[in-house]
Amino acid sequence: MSAFSMKRRSRFPDPRETTVEGIVAAGGDLLPETLIDAYTHGIFPWPQEGMPMLWFSPPERGVIDLSGDLKAPSRFLREYSKLIENGSIEVRADTVFDEVIESCRVAARQGQQGTWILGPMVDAYRRLHELDVAHSIEVWEDGELVGGLYGVFLRGVFSGESMFHRRPNRGKIALWALMQKLKAAQLPFLDVQMVTPVVASFGGVLISRDEYLMRLQEAQTRWEKGAWRFEWAKGPWSL
Repeated sequence: MSAFSMKRRSRFPDPRETTVEGIVAAGGDLLPETLIDAYTHGIFPWPQEGMPMLWFSPPERGVIDLSGDLKAPSRFLREYSKLIENGSIEVRADTVFDEVIESCRVAARQGQQGTWILGPMVDAYRRLHELDVAHSIEVWEDGELVGGLYGVFLRGVFSGESMFHRRPNRGKIALWALMQKLKAAQLPFLDVQMVTPVVASFGGVLISRDEYLMRLQEAQTRWEKGAWRFEWAKGPWSL
């Protein structure tokens, strides 16, 4: 849980009032209070080189619905089942957050040059991790970190930020494990911000900004009323 009090009033403008691209605001800092305020209201930072910090609430938001049957590619599921049966992999949470975010920062991405995970962003999410707000899900194989992801968990909603792999499909294992854990806790959706082909293959879809903000508020309200509980246990996850 966050060390900060969550207040409905925000320092940001209304997340429904944006530019065509979905920009809510420009400038500001990356202090924990600012980031927590942003995520609580459906806003996330996305830095652009040579520009002040940009804060987004896009017209369409990527989510993975956890209320029904979970979706994953059949070929991936066959490989995943074999790895689990053989005891070849282990999924852990929050044991090497710094290594995960650094691996995401340097990961090569098709069609992209450079990375949006700049130094100030790394420092900011490390601070959130120290406050138990940012978390890493890690895939280990033969004693080596081979894939993972990190994101922000606030008031019943996990917002995924970035994923990496050092062996094929190992980042997908982190996503699949996270989906199963959140569903088991009866949390309604996973915020993925944008829908890449990989995310789409795991059920990611785009919904309107208004629908996302409605779902966000409903999830936060139910969390505050104690309808759901999910504790981030550091170390191995049972699969």
